[in-house]
Amino acid sequence: MGDAAMTMTRDDRAGRAHASSARRARASESRFAYNPLAGQQGNVPFLLRAAAFSIFFFPSSMVVGVIGAAGTVPLILCCLLLAFWFASWVWNLHRPITLRHPGRLAGVMFFIAVGGSYVALYGGWIGRTTPTAQASADRWMILVAASLGLILAGGETVRTMADVLQLSRWILAGAFFCSLVGFVQFTLHLNPMEWIQTAMAGFTYNGGDTPFQQRGNLMRVAGSTFHSIEFAVVSAMLLPLSIWRALYDRKGKQAFHWLQTAFLVFAIASTVSRSGTLGAVVALAVFVPFMPRTAKRVVLIATPLVVTVLFIALPGFLGTLMSALTADNSDPSIATRTNNYPRVVRMVDERPWFGLGPGNYHADNALQILDNQYLNAAVSIGLIGLAFLVVYLWLPAVSTVLAARAARTPALRALAGATAGGLAVAAVCSVTFDSLSFPVFALVYPLLVGLAGGVWRMVQDEPRFYGRPAPFASRTWGE
Repeated sequence: MGDAAMTMTRDDRAGRAHASSARRARASESRFAYNPLAGQQGNVPFLLRAAAFSIFFFPSSMVVGVIGAAGTVPLILCCLLLAFWFASWVWNLHRPITLRHPGRLAGVMFFIAVGGSYVALYGGWIGRTTPTAQASADRWMILVAASLGLILAGGETVRTMADVLQLSRWILAGAFFCSLVGFVQFTLHLNPMEWIQTAMAGFTYNGGDTPFQQRGNLMRVAGSTFHSIEFAVVSAMLLPLSIWRALYDRKGKQAFHWLQTAFLVFAIASTVSRSGTLGAVVALAVFVPFMPRTAKRVVLIATPLVVTVLFIALPGFLGTLMSALTADNSDPSIATRTNNYPRVVRMVDERPWFGLGPGNYHADNALQILDNQYLNAAVSIGLIGLAFLVVYLWLPAVSTVLAARAARTPALRALAGATAGGLAVAAVCSVTFDSLSFPVFALVYPLLVGLAGGVWRMVQDEPRFYGRPAPFASRTWGE
């Protein structure tokens, strides 16, 4: 009798353990899988969503006159994000110390590096300074602070798949608007951004945007960004996220989601940009391995079809693109890049550690433009700043790839792969143009870093529903 009771007790315990495991699995699925997302509402702060959309909607050439070049709508909103983040920390409304992710480390390190060069400029350690140099440094510090606001807010408020979808919708809505502007520019040779500039009472036009540029037989356009290269690279950065959203978002019409993705592809193609083409290749190379098996096959089949459609729809597209991709040192844009290397070495030798000061490299003519963010950083914020820039651009991408490899559910794995693909585009294409000098790129990148931080933490939390240790638990990253 006693043995039978003990056997029943063991069976009951095993049954309860099995039921508990099943509940954990169902809880995991309810949070991370795709099916239960219908009906769930995200909890991303409105200010973060509005800031994400404003990056694309409000022209970065329009500023509040009393503030100067840093007085754009997106920068103001992003700085408010940082201010509210600090205020909520001071008032003990949240505990940021426990909410760690690699993107935050990268953002803080870059802020410190730029801040060191900033202090060296004002302290006179790198030579005489001028009010113009100080104004440029001030604008750069505001930009980096705004970027940090996006990283901190995004990494801490994106906690569930519903949050990801909510924020992604706002980001991609802004990107869709930017692509629509580019479509109108390309087809009608009109610039709708001028209408928005006219409607922005109280703002001053600060210049710097280049909506049209001729290349071969095609007119390159910039959408709502500053330049066609920026338009292409930003579109390539968001292409994987747009594909992921089309695969997994049940809200709205799926056909419209794919239309938004198609417009991003058009944006990359309409610029006939080497950087954009490279970015698209990098984005898909990183993202596709983490896609569901059926989606992989669709992408592999659809890619040559898309190229064929672009060849038919855009006369001269393939020839112009091939001539751009196969250009050598006889091409002026490539010759300019390579001819600047000796001059960069001389400037770094003069001020090796802190450079000229943040934002203080100014080309005297078009031939002296440094179309390479790493070279620009070496000159402007020194070798210390360059090292921290490498961390800022590469650590989030590499860590998110690791998160994608560790994720268990298909939706979360694909999401991590999509964000990693966008971040990898930024890191690679910063070799081909001075990326952080362009206002849309400079804010879209930290926005993706913040989103990747939320994804990192979701992957950290995922195994806890299975009762297993988190894959990245450590003193550095674990809570």
